[in-house]
Amino acid sequence: MANTLTNLIPVIYAGMDMVARELVGFIPAVDINAKAEEAALNQYITVPITGVATTGDIIPGQLPPDDGDQTIGTTQLQITKSKYSPIRWSGEELKGYQQNGTYALTLAQQFAQSMRSLCNLVEIDLAVAAYQGASRACGTPGTAPFGTAGDLSNIAQTRKILEDNGAPLSDLRCVLGTTAAANLRGKQSVLFKVNEAGTDDLLRRGALGELEGFQIGVSAQVQSVTNGNGANYVTSGSTAVGVDSIALVTGTGNVNSGDIVTFAADANNKYVVGTGVTAPGTISLNNPGARMVIPTGNALTIGASYTANMAFHRNAIKLLARVPAMPDGGDLADDMIIISDPISGLSFQVAIYRLYRRIKYEIGLAWGVKVIKSEFVATMIG
Repeated sequence: MANTLTNLIPVIYAGMDMVARELVGFIPAVDINAKAEEAALNQYITVPITGVATTGDIIPGQLPPDDGDQTIGTTQLQITKSKYSPIRWSGEELKGYQQNGTYALTLAQQFAQSMRSLCNLVEIDLAVAAYQGASRACGTPGTAPFGTAGDLSNIAQTRKILEDNGAPLSDLRCVLGTTAAANLRGKQSVLFKVNEAGTDDLLRRGALGELEGFQIGVSAQVQSVTNGNGANYVTSGSTAVGVDSIALVTGTGNVNSGDIVTFAADANNKYVVGTGVTAPGTISLNNPGARMVIPTGNALTIGASYTANMAFHRNAIKLLARVPAMPDGGDLADDMIIISDPISGLSFQVAIYRLYRRIKYEIGLAWGVKVIKSEFVATMIG
């Protein structure tokens, strides 16, 4: 039965309008990689990573210097999840809803909830990857940013981290949790002054727009991070500037990925742990590693649990996303269409299967996420 889903497109897009109003901040803020179409589930995609360029003195001569070779690094991305959300109706159920005129409305809401659930799963994966892959952090655990009127120091210090790390400043993004966003709207009165802000978007419509060079987004999936219970750890050797592996001895308990740690000799830098330990061993700080020499026998302190508001350059976090793969010639689906969400940038696959006295819709999406440049990601603690 050809074009089975054509008449349902207005209903599906009615559901899409509902999804567009959800607080999805990470998905439109990160780089969605087009090479996802080439990759199967769990298959690697290699992405080149260039290092720091060298310089030299210009010395006139017969020939140019014999240099310029570079070692190009790589990182690998994967589509790690392929999921669907089902909607099923029996003939009797459908007849009852058609009789009272509520079938189209109910179906639109079902599509909305299915797409919302898939969006939230992607949003959570991005939020987790972001806080576990950040370079350093600033702020106070348990205290949401922007809580003091006229004080924008949280976002200013977060930007400083990215500037110190050499992040490009042309496409910066900041994704806030709802508490930090409420503080920004409610307590930063200077942002409401149209003559200073240059727009009435925040005052009239609550749109956060741009602040300190960041495009501001809000996500309901900003993560509350529970810190590890590690205690009494000290370093077993001296760590040079730029080194990320730090051996710990004498302590007990967990140091988790995403924990924010300081060292007695370097209390001003709040480092984010990339790889933790469950007993004495070696942790890995995310790039760019130590900012100063951390001597041997230096005490490590794990920060308190926190809310991970995130700031980053768009290209630092990659999202691979595509519709789930169908076999050549299709499967048992009667029809299949692809619906693109202009807000999140995701495209969903909608398939219809006719069963025995039943009809079933599947809304599907495949994706994977990864931070490829920790230097360009920072956590604004809340």
